[in-house]
Amino acid sequence: MDRVSSSMKQVSNPLPKVLSRRGGGGGLEAERESFERAQTVSINKAINAQEVAVKEKHARTCILGTHHEKGAQTFWSVVNRLPLSGNAVLCWKFCHVFHKLLRDGHSNVLKDSVRYKNELSDMSRMWGHLNEGYGQLCSIYLKLLRTKMEFHTKNPRFPGNLQMSDRQLDEAGENDVNNFFQLTVEMFDYLECELNLFQTVFSSLDMSRSVSVTAAGQCRLAPLIQVILDCSHLYDYTVKLLFKLHSCLPADTLQGHRDRFLEQFRKLKDLFYRSSNLQYFKQLIQIPQLPENPPNFLRASALSEHISPVVVIPAEASSPDSEPITDLVEMDGASQSLFDNKFDDIFGSSFSCDPFNFNNQNGMSKDDKDRLIEQLYGEITALKEEMESFKAESTRGAVQLRGRASELEAELAEQQHLKQQAQDESEFLRAELEELKKQREDTEKAQRSLTEIERRAQANEQRYSKLKEKYSELVQNHADLLRKNAEVIKQMTVARQAQGDVEREKKELEDSFQRVSEQAQRKSQEQAEVLETLKRELATSRQELQVLQGTLESSTQVRAHGQPLAPLWAGQIASLEQERDRLSQAAEHHRDEMAALQAELQHPDLAQQESTEQALQQLLAKERLSVLQGTIHEAKRMVQDALARMEDPAHISCTGSADCLLSQTLAASECAERLQDKHSKYLLDGAAMGSLLPCLALFAHLVSNTLLQGSATSHVAPVEPADRLLELCKQCGSEAVSYLSAVQDPGTVASADCSLVTACLGQISAIGEELRPRGLDINQEELGDLVDKEMAATAVAIETASARIEEMLSKARAADTGVKLEVNERILGSCTGLMQAIHVLVLASKDLQREIVESGRGAASPKEFYAKNSRWTEGLISASKAVGWGATIMVDAADMVVQGKGTFEELMVCSREIAASTAQLVAASKVKADKDSANLCKLQQASRGVNQATASVVASTKAGKSQVEEKDSMDFSSMTLTQIKRQEMDSQVRVLELENQLQKERQKLGELRKKHYELAGVAEGWEEDATD
Repeated sequence: MDRVSSSMKQVSNPLPKVLSRRGGGGGLEAERESFERAQTVSINKAINAQEVAVKEKHARTCILGTHHEKGAQTFWSVVNRLPLSGNAVLCWKFCHVFHKLLRDGHSNVLKDSVRYKNELSDMSRMWGHLNEGYGQLCSIYLKLLRTKMEFHTKNPRFPGNLQMSDRQLDEAGENDVNNFFQLTVEMFDYLECELNLFQTVFSSLDMSRSVSVTAAGQCRLAPLIQVILDCSHLYDYTVKLLFKLHSCLPADTLQGHRDRFLEQFRKLKDLFYRSSNLQYFKQLIQIPQLPENPPNFLRASALSEHISPVVVIPAEASSPDSEPITDLVEMDGASQSLFDNKFDDIFGSSFSCDPFNFNNQNGMSKDDKDRLIEQLYGEITALKEEMESFKAESTRGAVQLRGRASELEAELAEQQHLKQQAQDESEFLRAELEELKKQREDTEKAQRSLTEIERRAQANEQRYSKLKEKYSELVQNHADLLRKNAEVIKQMTVARQAQGDVEREKKELEDSFQRVSEQAQRKSQEQAEVLETLKRELATSRQELQVLQGTLESSTQVRAHGQPLAPLWAGQIASLEQERDRLSQAAEHHRDEMAALQAELQHPDLAQQESTEQALQQLLAKERLSVLQGTIHEAKRMVQDALARMEDPAHISCTGSADCLLSQTLAASECAERLQDKHSKYLLDGAAMGSLLPCLALFAHLVSNTLLQGSATSHVAPVEPADRLLELCKQCGSEAVSYLSAVQDPGTVASADCSLVTACLGQISAIGEELRPRGLDINQEELGDLVDKEMAATAVAIETASARIEEMLSKARAADTGVKLEVNERILGSCTGLMQAIHVLVLASKDLQREIVESGRGAASPKEFYAKNSRWTEGLISASKAVGWGATIMVDAADMVVQGKGTFEELMVCSREIAASTAQLVAASKVKADKDSANLCKLQQASRGVNQATASVVASTKAGKSQVEEKDSMDFSSMTLTQIKRQEMDSQVRVLELENQLQKERQKLGELRKKHYELAGVAEGWEEDATD
């Protein structure tokens, strides 16, 4: 009986319920393979082409996998084999899973994913070309993921789920207002991407139907849960950072931040409200509601009223689609009941109720019973063995079937993957074919353009050959002129020798003429003596004749008395008359001799020599004039060729520097001065033409080089100086041609003036000085003195500005009344406060500068320290100049505003400009200072004081502007519909014009800042640093 009971105990639990599978080797490699297999299955199930939402259990398995392997290598190795570029739904679900991994996965997921950032950008651009279905959604989602990775890379203190405390947020900004400012801008960009995805998803859904209960709608809405979680944190942190910035910076500086926040606040509030009404989100997430009005950042106490939005995710129930993974074979209650039914079929129901009731055996003997029991026991043992073999065989079959199913699934996945690869390869080949077609078209275009370029190059070559020929011809002509000049000089030398011989002969003739003159003079004296003697004899004869006449009269009287003496006196009278005639003839003869002597003085050989000399002089003058005109003609051709080359398109590619232009202009100016001097000497003495001719040729050559160099320099200069330089070059060439023409004409050679050419060269030199880079001509030894001078000049400028403001305030109080006096007092008072703050800043900068020099110079002198740190010194000088200049400009603007001639906007711009200049001075002083320096703390406090004073100036200016300006009342009650429409159109036209002007002014401002940056870079030596 004991044996039977023990047998029944064994039958009551004939088989164990759990059969454990015991593997042979449990190494790390097998565990790794099992992990990768499980992750591959989960990733393929989570990211598939079915338009349904990603199952939570598969995404959770991927997240746990990143924590298990401490990275995302397995995830990316599986994802890289998926055809993300060929299926938009597959790419959309990949973005969803990847977003969850960035938020909840291991921290190394970001590091492992950064290397794929460029691939995500390329995929985003590719999907952006598809405007239907999931194309735009995938493009915007990929941009969001890239922005999220860049944000967390720049700010590693922020975790992937963006959950931080206030203390951690302060530590992320390192308690620096600049870092908080930049962090706020990055958060705005991040939140903008989140809102773009939010709006794009909602715009792609048909909200007139219950899309949130359909599988396709849930596929699009599921990723928005992650977006809602990110947006709630970003909104909270943005509000806190803006309150912190408003406590440190002026309100005007943060106007752009406030405008951007208000725009994003309205969008986020609307999207949260629309999301909370969807049935899909009500089951999965509790979305917070934003306040009715945005926070007032201008009121610091409003921070206590801010309530951080909290997103609540309910506890997840057991998912109905969970698939328990079991590696064991269990025998449950159904198997046990099957075994009991089989036992009843064999032994009957009586045995099932009481199988061993020996009281009702109908007289069966004990041995029969024992035999029956043994038989039954044997059958039970056989059935147990059969059952165990059946279970083992079924287990092996199940394992084989599972393995075969896994193999078939893997083979199917591989075939699908190969099919997808083939499709991708086909698409790639098709795209490559299109690319080859485009390349062939581009090649044909390039070939045509190359042919055109070759044609142009050939034309340029021909033009160059022509210019070369012209230049050779010009050189040949110049050489011929030089040879002609040499020949003319040789002829002039021969003529001068001949002239010398003529002068010697002339001198000999003059000597002989002197001798003849002396002989003639002696002869004339002798003749005069003879003539005097004859005159005396004639006088004596006349006296005698008178005596004879008296005697004759007396004789006549006597004859009257008697005539005996008459014949005697008549003979005497006749003899006297003969003597008189003889003396007259002798006087005539002497006169003829005097005339002959005077005729002998005009020597015939001397006259012939003088005529020869005059002929030679005329021939020499002709030769000189022809040589001069030929030289001037070639010089004019040279200048005209330079003017023509300036208009040649081939010359546009030529560039030049301002320094080279200045050297050419200086040489041309000096040559013009020498030419003017030689021209003056030539006008006084024609023989000085030998020194005038080389000067003319050199003048034409230097002026031509100056014109070409000026044109080349204008190609790299700014627009306005380039135009002026080009016009001056053309004017200079024209004046040079006019001057040469005047010198060439014998009628105007005396009035030719080279001063106009010299004036043009001076103006070209002035423009060249403007185009030269500044700030490079300061000696290193002068830097130390220059720093002290600039700082002192800045202090003096600020004191002068303060005094002017006080003077203007006194005049305003004396002349103005009412509202105007109030506005002027407020503006000038704020300007005075700003000047005082700048004065304190300059003093603090001086103290800090002195401390830096004393601590850094060692045994060297301050000048040596400044020379050693020349770049820092030049920065201090530039900043000091900017502060002094800004103070002067602001005082002038305030004066104009007080007088009613200026604008309030100009004063605001000047105050901001001077604040920027003081910030530059602070930065230049701060760069070499010790961070624990007390003077540095004073400088920073002074800088904050300047910022506050600047804000006060801007605020008082705005208040004064609003108080002074008259508000025009807009009364449209008396206008008709047509008039209102006309006014509306005029207003729209005016708005468009103002917007166009605003855009142009902004472009001009950008160009000015760019040019200022370039000039500042040249002054600071940035290009030299880049070259080094």
